[in-house]
Amino acid sequence: MVTDAQAVQLSPDVPVRRYEDLLRATTAIAGYRDIQTFRERFAEELQRFIAFDYVLVILLDPATQAVQWRMFHAPGRNEEVHVPDFQPHETPTGWVYANQVPIVIHDWHRETRYPRMREYFKQYDIRSSCVLPLTTVHRRLGVFAIGVSRPAAYSAEEVEFLSSVANHLALALDNALNLESSRQAEAELKDKNDRLELVLDLTNRLVSNLELRELLREVSGNVRRVMKCDAAAVALPEPDGDCFGVYALDFPDSKGFLTEDTRIPVEGSPLGAAFRSGKVELRSRSQIQADCPEACSASALREGLRSGCFLPLISKDRVLGVLALSRFAEEPFSQDDVDFLEQIVRQVAIAIENALAYKEIAELKEKLAQEKLYLEDEIRGEMDFEGIVGQSSALRHVLQMVETVAASDSTVLLLGETGTGKELIARAIHDRSRRKDRTLVKMNCAAIPTGLLESELFGHERGAFTGAISQKIGRLELADRGTLFLDEVGDIPSEIQPKLLRALQEREFERLGSTHTKRVDVRLVAATNRDLQKMVEEKQFRSDLFYRLNVFPIRIPPLRERPEDIPLLVHYFTQKHARRMEKQIDGVPVTAMAKLTEWHWPGNIRELENFVERAVILTRGTTLQFPIEELKNGAAHPLLVIKSSSSERDEIVRILREANGRVGGPDGAATRLGLKRTTLISRMKKLGINVSARQVS
Repeated sequence: MVTDAQAVQLSPDVPVRRYEDLLRATTAIAGYRDIQTFRERFAEELQRFIAFDYVLVILLDPATQAVQWRMFHAPGRNEEVHVPDFQPHETPTGWVYANQVPIVIHDWHRETRYPRMREYFKQYDIRSSCVLPLTTVHRRLGVFAIGVSRPAAYSAEEVEFLSSVANHLALALDNALNLESSRQAEAELKDKNDRLELVLDLTNRLVSNLELRELLREVSGNVRRVMKCDAAAVALPEPDGDCFGVYALDFPDSKGFLTEDTRIPVEGSPLGAAFRSGKVELRSRSQIQADCPEACSASALREGLRSGCFLPLISKDRVLGVLALSRFAEEPFSQDDVDFLEQIVRQVAIAIENALAYKEIAELKEKLAQEKLYLEDEIRGEMDFEGIVGQSSALRHVLQMVETVAASDSTVLLLGETGTGKELIARAIHDRSRRKDRTLVKMNCAAIPTGLLESELFGHERGAFTGAISQKIGRLELADRGTLFLDEVGDIPSEIQPKLLRALQEREFERLGSTHTKRVDVRLVAATNRDLQKMVEEKQFRSDLFYRLNVFPIRIPPLRERPEDIPLLVHYFTQKHARRMEKQIDGVPVTAMAKLTEWHWPGNIRELENFVERAVILTRGTTLQFPIEELKNGAAHPLLVIKSSSSERDEIVRILREANGRVGGPDGAATRLGLKRTTLISRMKKLGINVSARQVS
């Protein structure tokens, strides 16, 4: 022990006072149960019975002697005191720790062994120090140093007293460290148990729950709780592949900027990086702010999230989505966290794949059931002969032909202008055939985009083309042993016509993307308002398909050719719409009926029904009130059957100009002409009429 050579004379009451001080010190130090309490209270307690200008406690690593923990306190200094990182040989602490004996520096101004520390203490006017080892019978902990601004302050008796303080301090620190280690071990054990429980709980839930969103919400909540995160989400890619949809979000303290409705871009986002690379992505707040798209990072930053872990959900070498975890604290996820989460996401990915497969099967079954009952209730409701209104000879002739052909399985071709009731006649044929107990499937060839027409008609396999995420049964297959009604058959593209011809002749076809041939038994009823024979001559329609369709043609007369049926139709439509609108309408003015009978109805029955429905809406009493002025003012522009195509073209161009180039809509050219929008577009293409930027040519 290095001590002052000069003897120190003590008064008789000094030992008693010192023992009292030591008792107080021991009592105070023994109360420390953790390192944080020691840091907060030790200097204050020590100052009550020992005068000092600085106190230093250092805990060292026994293997490397590196500083593991340090407390430095200088009373009376408001500013924070900076302690440099001294090397062990630059301070007395290394020697004291190695030799386990105290050392006293009587005067730092004259000290030559530790020049760097001497210069450091000069700036704080420290003249003498006493450095003592902190040791228990079990281990070496570190050193305890104390100093004052006067030289030769520490006598042998003072050093002996400080050694007692150091011994009690070592015991208290050892207990605090042991308690802290015990608590840490207990916390780690609890974490391991929680994680094990999570694995077991997830296993049970994953095998018992096949509802995707509910499953993912349970996963998010459990993982967030066990991993001590503030937010957890499962994101799956949208069908377009450009964004993620948040299928489940567990975020108790959310401010509302991130919700399950949030769409997150794949490009540039950490979720996208994990999804595309198939590897875990860790992000800090600064990385999120720098790397992510503004819309993505803004939501996370507004929520106050500062760190994140993004794990790909991989099953059978296919990335299904991403599990995202975030914290408010700038606390990075450890490798141990990542290793555990990688075990979790493997289970979750398998469960997601199972849930998606279950969902796909359930949706397919539901879809098939709905398609199999395709409009049967609606068809059965009012589509028998009682729904065909009229007593004219022209209509009776059509119904006689329906009775004649219905019992056979021959193909029927319905010819007539738009709005004449071709679909109604097709349903009458089906309801009077041997197939009446099976499905009547309808398909409007002009209403379906060309690129989808083949898929709608013949069906497709999963993956047959971009966007074909599931198998689809086509209308032809759906109508097996029933009737298929192809409306606007003249609009079928030429590239699909050979496949349709084969299906009609050979009764077999293949779905898109399939090599398996399917056989069907279908009765075909086709309809068109176009001149198919002329289209054949102009090479716009295959002649062999035309002959196959034209087995039993039925021409349906336009309404102007059977004016005697107009009063019956007016009464029928009046009562139909009055019942729906809960109105009581008993009569129709004679003068108005005469006007209706004289009108040429270019839109045929469809135009008449729409006109009557509008009249029912306007009627306030029990007598039907017609907006006859619309007919007088020519609000409905007739498009008569014109022999000259140039006259027909001029008429359509004129109406388009009046409608400012609008084809559809309530005030569009199609409505004014009493035509379907698709029918008018078809005629415009045929006549070479173009509409662009409100210019008609």
